[in-house]
Amino acid sequence: MNRHKRIYLSPPHMTGREQHYISQAFDSNWIAPLGPNVDAFENAIKKYANVEGALAVSSGTAAIHLALRLVGIEPGDHVFCSSFTFVASANPILYEGGIPTFIDSEPETWNMSPEALLEAFKDAAKENKLPKAVVVVHLYGQSAKMDDILAICDYYKVPVIEDAAESLGSLYKNKQSGTLGAYGVYSFNGNKIISTSGGGMLVTNDLKAIDQARFLATQARDKALHYQHSQIGHNYRMSNILAGMGIAQVEVINERVKQKREVFTRYKEAFKGMEGILFKPEAKDTVSNRWLTTMNIDPEYWAISPEELVRALEEENIEARPVWKPLHLQPLFQNNRFYKHSSECVCEKLYRTGICLPSGTSMSEEEQQRVITLLLANLDEKVTKTLVHVKGVI
Repeated sequence: MNRHKRIYLSPPHMTGREQHYISQAFDSNWIAPLGPNVDAFENAIKKYANVEGALAVSSGTAAIHLALRLVGIEPGDHVFCSSFTFVASANPILYEGGIPTFIDSEPETWNMSPEALLEAFKDAAKENKLPKAVVVVHLYGQSAKMDDILAICDYYKVPVIEDAAESLGSLYKNKQSGTLGAYGVYSFNGNKIISTSGGGMLVTNDLKAIDQARFLATQARDKALHYQHSQIGHNYRMSNILAGMGIAQVEVINERVKQKREVFTRYKEAFKGMEGILFKPEAKDTVSNRWLTTMNIDPEYWAISPEELVRALEEENIEARPVWKPLHLQPLFQNNRFYKHSSECVCEKLYRTGICLPSGTSMSEEEQQRVITLLLANLDEKVTKTLVHVKGVI
């Protein structure tokens, strides 16, 4: 085993078929942000996710932005958003001058807490400031409690945008992640379960909305012989070359989900029975794509922090990282409102104790064992007296 070889967190995993579709784009000279590959990629995602409409765009962030445009976000409008997520879930709210309110996680899925969401809605109703939309994130491939969230949002007649950037291939009650709300968003960034190097997809069953999104994504050019524009538009369409990569990647999505889940299972088995080591749960009636395997290190049992463990792995040329820092803790959003799940903030606790482990589908079992061995070695070195006490030794 090459101990000097870099092990990445979640690198792209190409099939070899990508070059075929890319060559077709070059051979036909369709290299612009439209063309047969774009159409085929959109159709492949529509079929896989079982939705009526799909729009390939330059990033998942662009897709979120378009969804917010479709629901009519204007300056001063409020939008409720998961706090425990990447900043791209909330930045597009700011693009339109909206005001994010952040919602805590709940322990079973680590995703938006229905209890905290309901409290936020109650306060908003009293203040006559109901949000224009709710952006719910399916973190690390695990679907949120969509029945509860949709019931609350339906009661207040507020549309839900599913940020499924990390959860393509995950299921909620046998339905594809990203297809339960008004709009769903996928990401094909280099680290996602399938990749076009950079790209995203907006999905919905509202075909008029997809047509409008397509219009906005191509600089909102009006129908005219000359270039005429009556609305603000965006340059968000996906390249026909990158879409060729996407076609080949969709062909293996089920295999990639299987591989991600196998990586997770090997980690979980390696730490089985160790007190104070927990892995992200899989909620009832859901199937997670296990995009990233995340592990929690309880400080009551172990002295090493996630940050220290990330640094220790980096010294051995292995990439890991802490889990997302909640958005309500970010300087950018220090003045925004935040609703906790309970007396203890769930997402802050997860942030203090969580680490993302190398989860690439191209990682060999031998390479994964190298990661596991180093994790165990560092945990053993840092075992605390608390653990000894709990086990009844002293």
